[in-house]
Amino acid sequence: MGSGIHEWPLMFFTVIGQSVAGAFIMMAAVLLSGKLSTDLARQIKLSMFGLWLLMGIGFLLSSMHMGTPMRAFNAFNRLGSSSLSNEIASGALFFAFGGLYWLLAVLNKMPAALGKLWLIVVMVLAAVFIISISRVYLIETVATWDNGYTIVNFILTAFLGGPILAALLLRIAGFDLQCIRRVPAVSIIALLVGIYAAISQGFELGSIQTSVQKAVDLVPDYGMLMGIKVIAVALGLGCWIMPLVAKRNPSVAIMAIGFLFVSVGEFVGRGVFYGLHMTVGMAVN
Repeated sequence: MGSGIHEWPLMFFTVIGQSVAGAFIMMAAVLLSGKLSTDLARQIKLSMFGLWLLMGIGFLLSSMHMGTPMRAFNAFNRLGSSSLSNEIASGALFFAFGGLYWLLAVLNKMPAALGKLWLIVVMVLAAVFIISISRVYLIETVATWDNGYTIVNFILTAFLGGPILAALLLRIAGFDLQCIRRVPAVSIIALLVGIYAAISQGFELGSIQTSVQKAVDLVPDYGMLMGIKVIAVALGLGCWIMPLVAKRNPSVAIMAIGFLFVSVGEFVGRGVFYGLHMTVGMAVN
């Protein structure tokens, strides 16, 4: 009880979706830096295929939550007025425009000037998608979700899973991660903010209850699970940071292990989030 594992399709979609969006922003920034050789820039564009593969799997799994994939199209019925419709639409736009950029770029059909503008547009769509996912869960009747922790934790996923996923794909493309050695600091700050948020939310859960249940009873192992999340994420970031400290370019294998650790940590945290869902009722704070 409290692990949220029954919502595993949504766990994968939200964690991977926000990680992919965060990774795209970072990879696009590298491409826009203008400091890459033509060959390296092409290799980075080719490696972006990993983003769209993960995004496609995420969308496929998210459709399972609707009972049948055909119901996914119904999510667009309330575009503009429904947070769910906005999330699906923003994700679809990000996926479509990002995927089209990748296809045209690898086929050498993307003009240089247009390519830069296109990257900026998709970066904006990625940011909108990240925020849109968190807004879906700001439900007034779910006191454990309708708070700032939901927005903070969902956005932090983009700063934790995104950079290390981007670094992995950049390394696969042959990029020297020493060139962006300060980027891991962003993820370290995000981890520290996440630790503070987890501790603060843990204390506040004790004051939330309905007429039939208490929030603290939903996830009795809250402290242990959040501890596992922090340790997993820290180990993952360590796989990226330690080679840089030793002034070495991390290997692809080490970066893959690092991304796996961070993903596991974020999955655990997202499972706790879904486990905190309370039945509809009058909440008492």
